[in-house]
Amino acid sequence: MIGRFALTALLFILASCSVSKDQEVALGRQDAEEVNSQLPIVTDPAVSDYIQILGESIAKTTSRSDLDWHFYVVNTKQVNAFALPGGFVYVNRGLIESTDRLDELTGSLGHEIGHVVERHSVKQMEKTQKTNLGVAAVCTLTNICQSGLAQAAVQVGGTALFARYSRLDELQADSEGVVNVTRAGYDPQGIPDLFQVLLKQREYQPTVVEGWFASHPLEEARIQRAKTLISQLPLDRSHKLIVDTPEFHAFKARVSQLPLPTPPRDPPSRQEQ
Repeated sequence: MIGRFALTALLFILASCSVSKDQEVALGRQDAEEVNSQLPIVTDPAVSDYIQILGESIAKTTSRSDLDWHFYVVNTKQVNAFALPGGFVYVNRGLIESTDRLDELTGSLGHEIGHVVERHSVKQMEKTQKTNLGVAAVCTLTNICQSGLAQAAVQVGGTALFARYSRLDELQADSEGVVNVTRAGYDPQGIPDLFQVLLKQREYQPTVVEGWFASHPLEEARIQRAKTLISQLPLDRSHKLIVDTPEFHAFKARVSQLPLPTPPRDPPSRQEQ
């Protein structure tokens, strides 16, 4: 059952026209508690500390550096990443293992951070008062609905249902990602390069990446736009941006060595009860 506080907050949000920063953070925190209790979050200190430090190095350069940012690795081979309101960012093990260089991972983190900076999930919730999406917002953000949060997460390969961003949202998050990773000292070329990797992976492992493509609309034009954004950056060529590091490869190796979690058991049928 969802906590009384979360239900009250959700009802308040759906009945109002705007979501304040405090409400956004409170909702994100409650949702994160639900996610962390039902998804296989990696607790290995070497992994969790690395992703937290890496994520913060980007997030603290943004216009929302005042948020208490949290970064997590989800122990699933499905390729995906997602963000909750208020600064809670998740990246799946499968996405980390799909990257070849550090700048591809920072590009993915920068993109998800961009969704939080632009308040895309919050803006979706604010629109529910004017549309018929109120019930959908509650269902995708909590486990009120019959299909639990964990089930939804498994079905779409890493909670693609948390937010089905529009193409405009994705482009805005790309722009934020390019600017923010560059400001943090990482090469933004990792963003379009990762897109290319995932497009190729879709050709021979479609089921592994289908959740990512469901929640991150992607076409060649978007890759080209990211490259154009990078070419227009006023870069200081005397300052070399970080492309890759030995520490990243040690982190990736550590992630690859993690044992996979035991698959959750299906709930018993009524006849079995």
